[in-house]
Amino acid sequence: MTDRLDDLLPPVEYITDAYRGADKLKEKRVLITGGDSGIGRAVALHMARERARVAILYHSDEDSAREAREGIEAEGAEALVLQGNTADSASCTEAVESVVARWGGIDVLVNNAGMQKAYGSQSEISDADWQAHFDVNMNGIFYTTRAALEHMREGGSIINTTSVNAFVGNDALVPYTATKGAIVAYTRALALELLDRGIRVNQVAPGPVATEIQLAFKDYDEDMLKDMSSPMGRIGQPRELGPAYVFLACQDSSFVTGQTLHVNGGMIANG
Repeated sequence: MTDRLDDLLPPVEYITDAYRGADKLKEKRVLITGGDSGIGRAVALHMARERARVAILYHSDEDSAREAREGIEAEGAEALVLQGNTADSASCTEAVESVVARWGGIDVLVNNAGMQKAYGSQSEISDADWQAHFDVNMNGIFYTTRAALEHMREGGSIINTTSVNAFVGNDALVPYTATKGAIVAYTRALALELLDRGIRVNQVAPGPVATEIQLAFKDYDEDMLKDMSSPMGRIGQPRELGPAYVFLACQDSSFVTGQTLHVNGGMIANG
């Protein structure tokens, strides 16, 4: 499955035939924010192949949401597609309640929705832009998690999407990087809070990946987009992230909580 984003990025690969499902998430009820495209869609398809029931929350791209639904259903999985805005608390609660109404609860929550915008200096960052980054990237995680925890039981898993930028910094993405650092701290603290409930909380820190979010660089500095790479000499693919989320969602990671999986082509070594 491929999708051309832009001539400056390689075709997007969400999942391949080489990934073999093994019923690792059979009948699990999954909610993925930002699940219509990019990493979120890859996660949705991989979890569907593991026989989960998959709900995705998307913001506004109806075509992308339709394609994601078709992909989930092509895997033989039940799909629930919800429109909403993670920056809005009520919208997050409504999404959770829709999943619960359909399936009776939530076993896996993937907080993946995000935005980024590039800036040349602090003076270019407006109050509204700064707030928007935190509303979507961080507040949305809190809103959705708080609502979902009312319906999660022992054995549940919460997986947050942070970024390599939280660990190495990025001078062109200061607001985005700040939110990703906040996600790291939230993940660690929440993991400790939920130990007694038997709910695990972890995060994935992607490096540069061929997704729509990278097009934020197109109007800022096109050369940065052209040169985006990793120590492996290339940009990553969403399909290379999906299995990491499956691992953290299933019982293969039953002794893992409060941790970060770095999937970044070697940008972080032993971090």
